Amino acid sequence: MKTTKANQVSRRTFLYGMSAAVAAPYIIPASALGANETTAPSNRITMGVIGTGGQADGLTENAIKHKNVQIVALCDVDKGHLAEAKKKVDDFYCNTDCATYADFRELLARKDIDAVIVATPDHWHALVCVEAARKGKDIYCEKPLTWSLGEGCAVVKAVKENKRVFQVGSMQRSGHQFKLASELIRNGYMGHIKHILVSLPDFGNAIWVDEFPKPPEEIDWEMYVGPAEWTPFHPKRYHWDWRWWMAFGGGQMMDWIGHHADIAHFAMDWDNTGPVEVEGVRWEMGKKRNNLYDAPARYMFNLKYGNGTTMTVANASDMPNEFKACGELGTMFFGKKGRWMYVDRSGIKAHDEKLLKTDFRKSDFRHSKLRNHMTDFLNCIVSREECIAPVNAGHRSASIGHLGKIACTLGAGFKWDPKKECFEDNPALNGMLMRKYRGDWTLEG
Repeated sequence: MKTTKANQVSRRTFLYGMSAAVAAPYIIPASALGANETTAPSNRITMGVIGTGGQADGLTENAIKHKNVQIVALCDVDKGHLAEAKKKVDDFYCNTDCATYADFRELLARKDIDAVIVATPDHWHALVCVEAARKGKDIYCEKPLTWSLGEGCAVVKAVKENKRVFQVGSMQRSGHQFKLASELIRNGYMGHIKHILVSLPDFGNAIWVDEFPKPPEEIDWEMYVGPAEWTPFHPKRYHWDWRWWMAFGGGQMMDWIGHHADIAHFAMDWDNTGPVEVEGVRWEMGKKRNNLYDAPARYMFNLKYGNGTTMTVANASDMPNEFKACGELGTMFFGKKGRWMYVDRSGIKAHDEKLLKTDFRKSDFRHSKLRNHMTDFLNCIVSREECIAPVNAGHRSASIGHLGKIACTLGAGFKWDPKKECFEDNPALNGMLMRKYRGDWTLEG
């Protein structure tokens, strides 16, 4: 399945649900509240948005509808995107007060901002999130959490040290069917899970170009590339399509691993651990002429966890027939004696429909019934409780993709220490866990 803007709309629709009133500790000027003011300034969460295109559009729409949120600042290196986002915010508040920035550090320096939405391309997530945590901001960050595993460790450390509330945009965790699957597995109704299949989209982009034009004047391409290795501009390597260029993203695998592989971790209660073994099986480029993208057309890797459960992550067309009989993209759990359960955005299926109508015991673990991912984040800003998709969860689910990429590109298998987060049997590989930043960019304080 190709990721398209239609999928983006689906994600946005899934994100919406019921809203809830929240409170916030900071005061903002009454002049910033506009005609939609229904709550006192002292009860507002002031918010900034860093990265205003693509998924940020839906996140902004979701956040702005919460009556106790005030979006006061936006940041983007694309002046066109920035202007469109400012118009949307200003029109909602019936004023022109929303500030705009080209450098995220200027936005984060504002002491009157409580929280930020981070919706940049993947290669920027770590630098922005670490700086936001150090500046005392609570953070909602799109998935995957980071471009590399080492960056994920740095983000987790910064968030914990600065005691910030963090929500990863793995919004499937707020969906009813995914919570039900998690509750059935965590409470033992499926018995021991022997194997898990995670199906992610096939790669669908391959383009040959004869020249690379200069970037438009409204785009600061130098800042866009930022810490990644230098990349020539092309309009089809920008906006939505940056994800097919591995210096910026991780193809379909990393674009979706924070959804369906994250649900595997969610159900198995693996938010603070990871696999003990990883084996690369396949990493293949497409057959079409292509000099614009370098994400794989096919990918597959196997994982083993400390409790003996194994997992296979692969593109959809290479899934076995037993998975394809249930759906295209999603997560499938296998227990003993023919037990299985499948969950995706369309719903949930099982070997026995009675399982899905289980009458839970009073002592069973249950998730919150809240269905809106942004509302959960905003509520936790007030309560200082952990979100349903906390930073450690986003890091661990993204980690298996980072490990899989290393194993697949090397065509090998390795042992992994999920506690120390390093390779046990081949320490030389630990240098692959962190990228070398370009220029003066650094995660150091």
